[in-house]
Amino acid sequence: MPRITSSILTDFSTDLFKAADVPPGEARVVAESLVSANLKGHDSHGVARLHGYIKLVREGLVIPGAKLRVKHETASAVVADGALGFGQVQMVALIDRLLPKAREQGIACGTMQNCGHVGRLCEWVERAAREGVASLLATNDNGVLKCVAPPGGTRPTISTNPVAIGVPTGDGILAVDISTSVVANGKVHVALSSKQQCPPGWLLDSEGQPTTDPAVRFTDPRGSILPLGGEDHGYKGFGLGLLFDMLVGGLTGGFCPPDPEGAPLTNNVLMVAWDPEKFFGQEHFVAQVDELIEFARSSPRKAGVEAIRLPGDRSESTEQQRLADGIPIDDGTWEALIETAGALGVAPPAGG
Repeated sequence: MPRITSSILTDFSTDLFKAADVPPGEARVVAESLVSANLKGHDSHGVARLHGYIKLVREGLVIPGAKLRVKHETASAVVADGALGFGQVQMVALIDRLLPKAREQGIACGTMQNCGHVGRLCEWVERAAREGVASLLATNDNGVLKCVAPPGGTRPTISTNPVAIGVPTGDGILAVDISTSVVANGKVHVALSSKQQCPPGWLLDSEGQPTTDPAVRFTDPRGSILPLGGEDHGYKGFGLGLLFDMLVGGLTGGFCPPDPEGAPLTNNVLMVAWDPEKFFGQEHFVAQVDELIEFARSSPRKAGVEAIRLPGDRSESTEQQRLADGIPIDDGTWEALIETAGALGVAPPAGG
């Protein structure tokens, strides 16, 4: 398993996108987003997706250089079409329109249909939190990607429908990013490409029986990912996923499952942003956030527990380790990167 420094991996990824006729600025934005996911330990949203992104570009299903199209706008809302552009690029454009509205009105809501995969949701609520704005972000897959069966059912019905929330704190940000399923579909794909079994409790086969074989998600008849809460309490995760799918699909102009014939596999996005200053004030908000963080961290610990971990702690620790030691790339992902580089005439990193 090769280990690559983040700077080398970013440059390599950027070169691959540029060789696929992606404008240099966009190539860098998308590459940095993917590598940042790897740095934080979210390899399912990292460079493992690069080969697939370039394939979508080649097929005309992602359009480099596409501009965000604003279809409707008010003082506190923006309704946009991503025009099949890279999700990471269009998220920057959407947030740049949304945050000024939140600062002016106190709250603003943005929707976007028809964009490429937006990557790690936490990246975008963290971006808002760095600007002092709290936010909630949810996406769906336009009704096309069906991964999660309802409790008691066997047919995959909704996607993993992730949601992220981020807030500013006294010394930075706090954010959480979770799927409404027990695991992201991308993590199952990483297991498949690296020829590993999935942990028990992730998957059901097409007959609703537990399995650890990731192939059940990608061969017909399809198996499913368990909803958040697992076999005993999956109604909680499925309920959240179902309602977020309705909100995202319904408000964006995109689709919920079942997708109509010909619907593209794109992301639809719903983002709500709050400026605490327009409510009871930034000072009060941050003080309450910091107090709760400290209260949670000071909880008495079970035997053998060194510290209370909050959302983002593991990602931060992983990032520091990978900045120092390099990013491990599983063999399947590395082979796909080298194959892509060869097809595009890009030299791999020295020693790769």
